[in-house]
Order: sequence, then structure tokens, then C-alpha cells
Amino acid sequence: MQKTIETIPGDTEGVAYTFPVFRFEGSDPAAPKAYLQAALHASELPGTVAIDALMPQLRRAEAEGRIRGAITVVPHANPVGRAQYHFGSVQGRFHLGTRTNFNRDFPLLEKPDASALQMKGGTVDERLKHRLLQLSVGHEIVLDLHCDDEGVDYLYVPKALWPGMEDCAAAMGVAAVILWEGSSGASFDEASLHPYLQMPAQQAGLARRAVTTVEYRGLLDVDRKLAQSDADGLYRLLVARGVIEDKALPPLGPFAGLVAPIENIEMVTAPRPGAILFDVAPGDRVRKGDRLATIVHAAGEEGGSTDVFAPQAGYILTRVVRRSTYAGDDLVKLVGDTKSASAREGALED
Repeated sequence: MQKTIETIPGDTEGVAYTFPVFRFEGSDPAAPKAYLQAALHASELPGTVAIDALMPQLRRAEAEGRIRGAITVVPHANPVGRAQYHFGSVQGRFHLGTRTNFNRDFPLLEKPDASALQMKGGTVDERLKHRLLQLSVGHEIVLDLHCDDEGVDYLYVPKALWPGMEDCAAAMGVAAVILWEGSSGASFDEASLHPYLQMPAQQAGLARRAVTTVEYRGLLDVDRKLAQSDADGLYRLLVARGVIEDKALPPLGPFAGLVAPIENIEMVTAPRPGAILFDVAPGDRVRKGDRLATIVHAAGEEGGSTDVFAPQAGYILTRVVRRSTYAGDDLVKLVGDTKSASAREGALED
């Protein structure tokens, strides 16, 4: 294993940001290569601890000569966001200087050429994005590990790669797969796949590619048991795809989770500001008209609360972690059984 330190110059004198990159060399140039990164939204740590639990398995495989394809690992991909503290809370989703989401506005290359990403100017968040994408170019498997507020574990998978990525979902044991196409605001996964979608099919090699945003449940789901379970899922994926050889693992079964297009997601919002009393949790199934939550907007007063109901039957994917809301704020992602009448274009959230 080789460890290097990446340095991203800051926007002011005397400031720079660093993060480690771990590389495992593969023995077979023809084997698929894998890139794993976590915490692009700096406070989303389930993926970081999953990578930490995965590393001993990778080191063991390396020592035993079982790594066939090169593996690049970035356990914490966003030191810029990690340093953004405001009154004691990490502000790791948006760059405070540009107000841009750290997982938006990645460069969309016309071909997979890392040399096109030599960026010296721009703001620090732009330089970070260029470098992360540059590190990932040339890998057939690209996993961007995130988490939601509170939720089940699920994948965002490009429709162009499904059902070819069913083995990945089965290996990781996720509860759901959300299929998307088109634009997602130039998120990291979109930027990773974009150059291959510009190629003729026979050159793109889409059957060998696995590109996904992994949502590892919620912000508070950071513990040893879950980290090890998630690491085991990542390891199974690498074995299933031929990056690592491990004859001791049993073959994968079929994926038994939910699969739905992103157009079916209902972003259920709060009609009033106030305190949230949830009636549902991630993983629940609901019928149309079921109460999802009550918003207490005038505590103690008659008529001081408003109920929120399911617009259609479906599956509760996520809910917000906070218990206070404002009017129009997202409360729940409900994966409907049919297309949402209010389906959002592009990314579901800012």
C-alpha cells in the first residue's frame, strides 16, 4: 500500500488543506480498478468509518497477493468542509465562500482524460473538486459514500448502468436503489460517468462500470457494528467485480430490495413552521392518505397543529433528523408506487 498526502491551497495566505490517499497496486492490468471516497459532505461520517473498517481487509488481501485490480481510497474527501465550523457545528455541505454544494458543479469531461483537470486558479472548493475527479479517472468502479439525515441504506444508480449493477446492490445489502438519468447538478457520480456516456457503446464499457452515490442511512449511524457491516459489503462488491480474489466468499444472491426511478420520489414538505411529530420512520410502507407527521405550529392553542399526509402509497426512504421545521422545508422522501405529480428536475435537494 502506498500513502500520499494531497494538498489543496486555500484562498488566503498561509492556508492549505490536506487529505490522505491510499493506493493498492493490482496484479492484473486487465482487472477492474476501484475508487472509494467518503465524507464529500464533511460531516457525513458513516462512509469514513466503513472505510476505516475495510482497510484491514484490503491490507490482508494485499499481503496475500489477492488484489487483482488497483484500488484508490480517500477516507475523508473534504478537508475544506471539515474545517468550516460555525458556533460549534460543522458546515460541511456547502462551501461558505461560494455557497456551492460540495457535491455539485464538478467538471463534466467529454472524455476520461485526467490531464484536462489541471486547475491552478479558481476557489478552493473548485480546486478540491478538480483534484478528486482527477484521482478517480480511469477507475471502472467509483463509489462516493454519503449518508442522509435519517434513512435506510440506499444507492443512487445511473439508469444506464442498471440492471448491470444489481450485483453491487446485492453485495452491499442495501434496502433500496433509486435510478436516475439526465442532470444531477454535476454531482461527483454524474461527473464520473459523464465522459463514458459521450462515447460509442462499444468503447464506453458500461458493463464493467459501477458508479454510484451510496447513502449509508443517517448522520447518527456511526458505530462499530454498522461500520463493519458496511465494510463487509464493500469488500463483497470488490470481490464480486473481480478487483479482489477471495474464493472463501459464497456467491451473491439476487438483489431483493426496492428499485424505483427517481421520478417516483415524493419530497413531502412542511405546510407550516413548527415542531415535527413523526408518525413514520425510514423503512415503513404507507398507504395514500396515511398521516406522516404533525406540525405543531401554535403549541397549546386549539387548532394549533397541522397534519401531513402521504400523497400516494409507497416506502419511507428518509426523514429529516431535526425536529423543527419551516414552511416549505422537506420532511420526508417517500418512494411512491407511481410517478410523483410534483417530481423535481435534477437533484432532489440543494
